[in-house]
Amino acid sequence: MKIAVQIILLAVLFSCTAEKQIGQQPEIISTSLAGSSQALEIEFIKGKAFNHPSFAFWMEDLDGKYLETLYVTRFVATGTYGRGELEPGKWSNASGEARRPASLPYWSHKRGIRAPDGLYIPSPQTPVPDALTGATPRSSFILQTGTTHGKNTKFRLLLEINQPWDSNSFWVNSKYEGDPHYFTSLQPALVYAVTIDLSESDKEYYMNPIGHGHPSGKDGKLYTDLSTITTAKEIAQKIIVRIK
Repeated sequence: MKIAVQIILLAVLFSCTAEKQIGQQPEIISTSLAGSSQALEIEFIKGKAFNHPSFAFWMEDLDGKYLETLYVTRFVATGTYGRGELEPGKWSNASGEARRPASLPYWSHKRGIRAPDGLYIPSPQTPVPDALTGATPRSSFILQTGTTHGKNTKFRLLLEINQPWDSNSFWVNSKYEGDPHYFTSLQPALVYAVTIDLSESDKEYYMNPIGHGHPSGKDGKLYTDLSTITTAKEIAQKIIVRIK
């Protein structure tokens, strides 16, 4: 009898463990650039502070010139959010257009496309192509994408990521009173980067933080002092890039 009970308990434990492991499988996201000549795989392992962040992956040459966007979360890419903006600092309970330049200011200025209101963050009139966007992942994910740049080419891969209303003891609600764009972000968007050499096809690359964007999105500068950034560094645990 004892043996039978132990066998049942072990079976239940194994089943629960298997279900947990299945649930932890990363989400697969695929995007495609017209004329892509080289496949890339980016594995994003979420950190303990991950909670539906906005983000964009893109490429630059070694001189910092913007080349192409690989992926942007849909809210930012379309300028349409789950809660539309009624007026600066006031939001609707229904989905609709909203202007949030602090969400990904470094990437949006690099992209260099102005919306009709003068902001660089995408709007419904200046969206990112659908092929490069998707819903915000709920957990860890693998981005399967590609670049139009051929082999034997070196470039920089960048990520800008931001979790709305992510405060800490330095980036508090009252830090920039009267600035509604800052209030939607608090801790500013964090920027990661790594230099890729497409001739080294078997190598794995790890992205590391190099700075943050403007706290209210007023410019496209990279601010390299990360001493005031805390939980924003814990949105990602690890970001691995592979040449496929």
